[in-house]
Amino acid sequence: MEVRINALTPEIFLELYTSVGWEAPVIQQVQQALKNTIATFTAYENNHPVGMVRLIGDGGMSFYIKDFAVIPSFQSQGAGTILIESIEKYIRENIDAGWAVSLELISTREAVDFYKKKGFEERPCEWDGPGMFKMIRTI
Repeated sequence: MEVRINALTPEIFLELYTSVGWEAPVIQQVQQALKNTIATFTAYENNHPVGMVRLIGDGGMSFYIKDFAVIPSFQSQGAGTILIESIEKYIRENIDAGWAVSLELISTREAVDFYKKKGFEERPCEWDGPGMFKMIRTI
C-alpha cells in the first residue's frame, strides 16, 4: 500500500466519501475544499484508491483531520494507519524545530478505538471541553 500526497481529485474524493455512506456534497464544494486544504493523503492498493484524508489548519499551531474515509473492504487492513502516519510525518517535516502543534478531529463513534490506539485523547477531558461542531445549510 502506498500513500500519495496532494493527488486527491474531486472525483476520487467523492468515490471514497460516499463509499462509507456519507451524503455527497456537490462537486463544486469539493473543488473549493481541496483548493483550500493544506495537504491531502490518498492510500492506494494496486493503483486503486482505498482511503483518503484531508489536513486543514493554520500551518502554525493547529491542524485538523477532515474527511478521513477508508472503503469498508479495506478497513482494518492498514490503510487508516498508513494515512495517520503520513499525516504526522508531513506535519513534523513542515513545522519548525521546537514547535508544538495540535492535531484534532471529530471521530465517528465507530472509529474512537482506532484513534485512541493512534494516541488521540477523547474529549471532553479533565482540562478541556468537548469537541463540537455545527452544520450550517443554505436553502
